[in-house]
Amino acid sequence: MYIFEAALEYLISILVTGSFLATVAKELGVSDSLTGILSSVISLGCLFQLLSLSVRKAKVKRFVIILSIINQAFFMLLYVIPLTGAKKQIKIVLFVVLICAAYLIYNFIHPKKINWLMSLVDNSSRGAFTANKEIVSLICGMIFSFLMGALIDRFAESGKIRMAFILSAAVIFILMLLHTVTLFFTAEKKTPNIGKGNFLISVKELLKNKGVLKITCIFVFYYISNYASVPFYGTYQINELGLSLKTVSILVILGNISRILVSKLWGKYADRKSFAAMTEKCFLFLGLAQLCALFAVPSNGIIMFALYYFFYGIAMGGINSALINLIFDYVDSEKRSDSLAISQALSGLAGFLTTVCLSPLILLIQKNNNRLLGIHIYAQQICTAISLLFTVILIIYVRNVIIKKSKSI
Repeated sequence: MYIFEAALEYLISILVTGSFLATVAKELGVSDSLTGILSSVISLGCLFQLLSLSVRKAKVKRFVIILSIINQAFFMLLYVIPLTGAKKQIKIVLFVVLICAAYLIYNFIHPKKINWLMSLVDNSSRGAFTANKEIVSLICGMIFSFLMGALIDRFAESGKIRMAFILSAAVIFILMLLHTVTLFFTAEKKTPNIGKGNFLISVKELLKNKGVLKITCIFVFYYISNYASVPFYGTYQINELGLSLKTVSILVILGNISRILVSKLWGKYADRKSFAAMTEKCFLFLGLAQLCALFAVPSNGIIMFALYYFFYGIAMGGINSALINLIFDYVDSEKRSDSLAISQALSGLAGFLTTVCLSPLILLIQKNNNRLLGIHIYAQQICTAISLLFTVILIIYVRNVIIKKSKSI
């Protein structure tokens, strides 16, 4: 059930991120910079995971199911907004409010849900299990993103973009129902209950824990690296590079194939060596992916982003698993949920602020006809260079602070 739940949740996320989100935003008349900020709301939403520290439930199943339904219903409504007869500014405001509310709720329940579901997995096979879970999600995601991308493109080309949005809303509704069923039939295991406690005291205690802080730094640097560029790629691919949603979907599929091929290898490597060692290797491939995106321009956009997604897929075949499992490796069981919450909250805030700070730079370069200091360059290339810098910092940090000194964590 956990594997099915993750797959269905991933399919919903595809329709509310990247080029799909950019398509809705474009229809509403949202600028590239604001679209980038909205994409990074995913990151800011992690800040609301701190609120989960106030929830002290031994059983969280009902709590998770109810809020998941609300969260996904808000995602569905994002596709309904363009269909209304409201004024442009009202539509944009509603769009911003809904996406913020959806991610607030999602992140509020996320640590509790992950702690509940991961507690059902044997510690000795967490690497292999998370690899299998990702493979199922990715295979479903490849087929789904290609079909949805092709359908939306076809409706858009025939001037029936409203029909595309109706279809997308209906698909999210069906996925929401199926996702609810999987959670309902998932076994409910009593999770560690550490009492009511105090929110501020819980945060203070976690911030004093050196092990938690060292892992949190990885989260923070990774989110800065990711959100310095990725939120702007959706509009870059569609507008500057002139790629269709169908083409972008094919490139994403290429990345997912590489991710599928290495997921089990990463899982076995982590179970044999360590998740810290796997993390370092994954960041090396992330840096290689960013190097490819750095040189993407209209004349070679398809080729460079094909390489980007290929290497990015290899990196992501292990990164998501590594980040969560580092918490499970170095934090006591009763503190794992709270540790995950604070790590993702601080890193989410860092990621969001990174996108917000870089958005004015995007506008400045675009207003100057894609010139910076007299040099013809696209704004997204500058953002990618910043991402690459932080990835290099990450590799050095993991090697010298986590791997070499793991015994002191």
